[in-house]
Amino acid sequence: MHQINQHARLIKQALMLAGFTVGLSGSVMAQQVKYTVGNNSWNADSLGNHRAVVSFNGNGKVARVIIPWRRRDEHPELKRIIIQDAQTKQKITNVKTGTLNREQGDIYFEPVSGKGNYYIYYLPAKSGGNPNYPQDAYLAPEQTADNSWLQVAAAPVKPNAMLKELEAIDTFNTFYPMEVIATAAEKQQLLLKHPGAGYMIFPEDRQFPVKMTDDLPQRWIQQGPSQAFAGQADKGEYYAFQLGVYARKDLKDIRLSFTDLKTADGKTIPAALLNCINTTGTTYDAQPFTASLQVGAGKIQSIWCGIDVPAAAVAGVYKGIVTIQPAGMPAMPVRITLTVTGKTAVNGGFNEPWKQTRLKWLNSTLAQDNAVIAPYTPLEMKDSVISLLGRKVGINKAGFPAQIQTFFTQEMTSLSANARNILTEPVHFHFVDAATGKDLNWDNKGWQVTAKDGGKISWKAINTTTGLQMEINASLEFDGFMDYTVKVTALDDVTLKDVALHLPMEKSAARYMMGLNQKGGVRPEQIDWKWDVKTKNQDGAWIGDVNAGLQFTLRDEHYVRPLNTNFYLQKPLQLPVSWGNGTKGGITVGEKGKAILVNSYSGERTIRRGEVLYFNFHLIITPFHTINTDFQWSTRFYHKYDNLDTIKATGATVVNIHHGNEINPWINYPFIEWKKMKDYIDGAHQKGLKVKIYNTVRELSNHAWETFPLRSLGHEVYSPGKGGGFSWLQEHVGKDYIAAWFVPEFKDAAIINSGMNRWHNYYVEGMNWLVQQVGIDGIYLDDVAFDRITMKRIKRVLTQDGHPGIIDLHSANQYNKSDGFINSAMLYMEHFPYLNRLWFGEYFDYEQNSPDFFLTEVSGIPFGLMGEMLQDGGNQWRGMVYGMTSRMPWSDNADPRPIWKVWDDFGMQGVKMIGYWVDNNPVKTSDPLVPATVYKKDGAVLVSLASWAKEDTGIKLNIDWKALGIDPAKAVITAPDIRNFQKGQVFAKDATIPVSKNKGWLLIIK
Repeated sequence: MHQINQHARLIKQALMLAGFTVGLSGSVMAQQVKYTVGNNSWNADSLGNHRAVVSFNGNGKVARVIIPWRRRDEHPELKRIIIQDAQTKQKITNVKTGTLNREQGDIYFEPVSGKGNYYIYYLPAKSGGNPNYPQDAYLAPEQTADNSWLQVAAAPVKPNAMLKELEAIDTFNTFYPMEVIATAAEKQQLLLKHPGAGYMIFPEDRQFPVKMTDDLPQRWIQQGPSQAFAGQADKGEYYAFQLGVYARKDLKDIRLSFTDLKTADGKTIPAALLNCINTTGTTYDAQPFTASLQVGAGKIQSIWCGIDVPAAAVAGVYKGIVTIQPAGMPAMPVRITLTVTGKTAVNGGFNEPWKQTRLKWLNSTLAQDNAVIAPYTPLEMKDSVISLLGRKVGINKAGFPAQIQTFFTQEMTSLSANARNILTEPVHFHFVDAATGKDLNWDNKGWQVTAKDGGKISWKAINTTTGLQMEINASLEFDGFMDYTVKVTALDDVTLKDVALHLPMEKSAARYMMGLNQKGGVRPEQIDWKWDVKTKNQDGAWIGDVNAGLQFTLRDEHYVRPLNTNFYLQKPLQLPVSWGNGTKGGITVGEKGKAILVNSYSGERTIRRGEVLYFNFHLIITPFHTINTDFQWSTRFYHKYDNLDTIKATGATVVNIHHGNEINPWINYPFIEWKKMKDYIDGAHQKGLKVKIYNTVRELSNHAWETFPLRSLGHEVYSPGKGGGFSWLQEHVGKDYIAAWFVPEFKDAAIINSGMNRWHNYYVEGMNWLVQQVGIDGIYLDDVAFDRITMKRIKRVLTQDGHPGIIDLHSANQYNKSDGFINSAMLYMEHFPYLNRLWFGEYFDYEQNSPDFFLTEVSGIPFGLMGEMLQDGGNQWRGMVYGMTSRMPWSDNADPRPIWKVWDDFGMQGVKMIGYWVDNNPVKTSDPLVPATVYKKDGAVLVSLASWAKEDTGIKLNIDWKALGIDPAKAVITAPDIRNFQKGQVFAKDATIPVSKNKGWLLIIK
């Protein structure tokens, strides 16, 4: 409601600014066309979002009205006209049209009730397809008039009906004022009135974002071009305004420059505090951002500028100049007059986003420091070995890893003093001479540290061989992420049979694998993979064991993060020029000597003198940290906006607020109903509950106040696409976008984000604002589209000042055609160091996949995480082998509360989890298809076993009583009674325990 009222206020102001008289109801009581809103007084789903209200005062059976509707949509003649009697809402069938174009419509109809009002709906659409991915289609014209009436209507009739008003279904759908087009005659008159200039400037208030790029708005015809702008701002406010540019000729490389703003008595706002988001700024990874701004002839470009008014500024009138300079054309200065009030803006004005104050956030560097994030420890370097939490990396003379070690126990609950080697020999390249078939010998002069702090150590090395130079710039971060930029420059023409990177891994550290067309599980004996970026979002793999592994990915300097989650095919990977080498590159994985060799080859090629190739790669060392089992047992998510007392009664401890409800209605834009959200969170905290919210950047609600400023940035924030989707998008965004998730109840239509861009800076600032102003305890991520840089920044702002900063990640199974056949865990592994829990997820098959699939793709355990199950409630017996349940209240099929009760009754806090994958697990079964996991404490153990056998079976327990610390003579094996899980009973120590297909047991031994 707050946003609707705000829109109404803006519309009213727009009408008044245009010279109209506005009544209390928002209607216009004056000249020209009236623009009003209908307060949802008709069914937009069948009639569309717009109508003309027409008054007929004549006689006869034919009414004729000419509607100057000034439409921005193309081909009005191809869209249906629906007419209703305003009094009865009866549809009028006797209708015909004359000329229909974008400027006006000539319409005839039978006034069935005689004199009075009639409604003419001119954009009716029908929704089709998936309700959450609708494809609204505008209805084609239909012939419903009978011949007798058409004969009457054929006689000449002068217009005898009058347009009273053009009405939108609500304020959010109105076209007024920025989408009411100028007529061709008005445009021609404007051009004649202002001859000679290659472009015109239309300064525009921030309250009226420019929305059209192909049509001049009527508002600009009325106001005319100008080289002056005046505004008012509070002290400490970021004041945004627009310079609308209409190009008569092609404009290239538009640049802006600013002077100081000064008062008459010499007070100054320095030019450095003025900026243009379209041309300069700071990237998401803290690099300088510049963009070359072009405007084609006949096009319109909104240039958004901002004045960062100092909080210490003295009230007064400040004046200065912003100069627009297209390449090769005359510069045009615009005089800026800014009145700074004596009032200080609250929180920099960020609490009022409709003022576009948050555009400042696009260039934020918040949380870009490299501070170590808990539970990680600062990097330590001794000689050529770098130590980090649970891992060590030795660097050889060439600058590559000589050895990678982990120190995690198999149980993953603690660290060990004993090292586990991942490599059998150093990581290395092979450059094979085409003439001799032999490796080129490289001269390694050693490596030098280029930067060093607790969070990141960087180094460089230069290696040379006959005709080639290899320049290495590498780094290792505190979470185990290694980045290698390998620049190979040809000093002479060199012909090579192959260039290959070898990762020689210990066999015991290469037990499992996912990636390269492989679902997670036991590593196949041989992999032979080729690049296929058009259909496969694959550029590497994870290979490892539970407590030791590597993810590797291959890149070049042109890498751009692709789209994911249903949209990969619309923006796939770019084939690395180096690694792909046309169709010659690929990867093989298989046994070679003592190693499992990962051979990333690129094939034969000739590198010409001066040519440069980048053989870049990433390595991520897993696991990241020990698993936090106590967090798993005590932190219980309730994934629904609900009554707090209801939630508390379930035993849940954390509420996840999805989008699409009254306190978080708009996807990835939780800033409109934030006061309601804060009230809810405050109430939750009083009851001992924490609250997390849905918020990510894969797509962005059309309700975002910054929608059109972001559109002015071209494809930086929004991906190019074919458009379509929900009617609002088609009517207001127009074209060149990808329609994303839609919530019918709120008519919330999202647009796909383009990938890595400055919106991530806004996202970090927004998250900080939500922590500080609203009190969120963390976020729920749903198939994210940002990289680890943004994730680290998010974790920092979420956990600052002692906030819990809980993050859980949900993914729908990405291993399908639309997502490019990538494993969810593979896709998001770079984020795993900062997550508290996984929820994998929709379309994950918990019935037909192996225990190894559960372990690697679902559980998170090989990475130091634990998870929950989603699809159809999961398999609760199999889930408990990995410490997983379903999530409240997501599935009626698998209520987790009975298992939660077992946890509480047994006392899970402080238990040691010993999975079936641990060599010395003290409880094993007689059937390898019925694995057992032990949860051990003094004097008692909880044993979870589950069956992957094809039929019902029976098993016996093989128990190491000494390891359990339990006297077998006194031991009792009890299956507690668990609702919808198992019936209570007692088993003898040597009993054959029946296990139903796909089910299992929870047994307590004490």
